[in-house]
Amino acid sequence: LGMFSELKFPVPWGHVAAKAWGPLDGHPVLCLHGWLDNANTFDKLIPLLPRDCYYVAMDFSGHGLSSHRPAGSPYHFLDYVTDVRRVVAALQWRRFTLMGHSMGNFFFLSYCFVSPQFCFIYPEMVDKLILLENLGFLLAPEDTEAWQKSKRMVIDRLLSLEAKQQTPKARSPEAALQRLLEANRHLTAEGGAILLQRGATETPAG
Repeated sequence: LGMFSELKFPVPWGHVAAKAWGPLDGHPVLCLHGWLDNANTFDKLIPLLPRDCYYVAMDFSGHGLSSHRPAGSPYHFLDYVTDVRRVVAALQWRRFTLMGHSMGNFFFLSYCFVSPQFCFIYPEMVDKLILLENLGFLLAPEDTEAWQKSKRMVIDRLLSLEAKQQTPKARSPEAALQRLLEANRHLTAEGGAILLQRGATETPAG
């Protein structure tokens, strides 16, 4: 398990980098590093763990060899959870063990860090949760169901939109106006035309 391979997973702003140890057909384990760390956090630990697992340690966005988010973009904890969901989808894992360290694992005040949050949103995907330096779960019981549903909906909708991304279609000014009016029934034709002056870009195709 001292040998590892480098992985890259495409995301809309670049890629998420990761390191992998062990046999591809081994039990999948996703390893999440801590605050201001990167995937190398696990270099000394992985060789001491069971050898029949496939360990993938990802660099969170803006850490290690992963791409930074665009300048001026915040790094919210739900965005890290979304990155985990992207990586899991790319790996085609349906069920796996999740191991988180520090930032990767704990809840604090009104928001929570990544491993428990992922487990809470996608409980059917995680068979075991391993927490290193865990501070505990602090979400109020009466908030749990609504919180889980709302966060899961946000992530799933975002990833669904990303999967459907296509090159924007060119339309005639009339067709563009019609589409705008259909999507915004409160608009008048005059109001829609005013908005399109600044909300559309002219190309040779339309």
